[in-house]
Amino acid sequence: MPELALDKQRIVTEAVALLDAEGLDGVTTRKLATRLGVRSPTLYWHFPNKAALVTAIAEAILEQQFPELDPPAPQERWQDWLIGLVARLRRALVAHPDGARVIAASQLSLKMAAISELAMSTLVGRGIALRRARLTVLTVLRFAVGYVLEEQAGRPDPDALDGFDMDAYAAAYPTAMAGVTEYFQPGRTVDDLFRDCLEQIVCGPADTPNQGKGPLAST
Repeated sequence: MPELALDKQRIVTEAVALLDAEGLDGVTTRKLATRLGVRSPTLYWHFPNKAALVTAIAEAILEQQFPELDPPAPQERWQDWLIGLVARLRRALVAHPDGARVIAASQLSLKMAAISELAMSTLVGRGIALRRARLTVLTVLRFAVGYVLEEQAGRPDPDALDGFDMDAYAAAYPTAMAGVTEYFQPGRTVDDLFRDCLEQIVCGPADTPNQGKGPLAST
């Protein structure tokens, strides 16, 4: 049957396009089959369930940003390298609507496993104890996914803000509001915030003098 000859890569490519058009909730076997011009049962020859399809989408998303995985250069600080690696992960996720949801829902992503393995083995190779290496890598990877989940959730619906008293909110939480105002000086973006948060996690407050000003200086 012609439908059985459907290429798996073509299915994944079309699934990513459907994700871009309608978000993760719009990625259904019915809609995907329609885009491919086949019947829904045909897809099950390649992907037995939606979880398998989501994992394949996750692999495709990550492959775009991580066609290869390289350890740091001999003289490169592992902190700088790890921050750059996680920044690439965020770029992979924000490139697609619900990219973070896709990665969070994918439990068997080999590319995420490879990223984690490289990061952990790099830290261990630089003299970091295995337990600390695992906790550091787990923390930064989950932070990246959580950060993008919040980014991609979007701003509150206008109806939800109807009647919201911003002046009263600012008066009730002055330190929080002052922190937001102080941080987002002209030219500073959410990209800077992401990197500065990563530096806090990886390096600690005592070793982040360059916040909001670009990459950490190598030492």
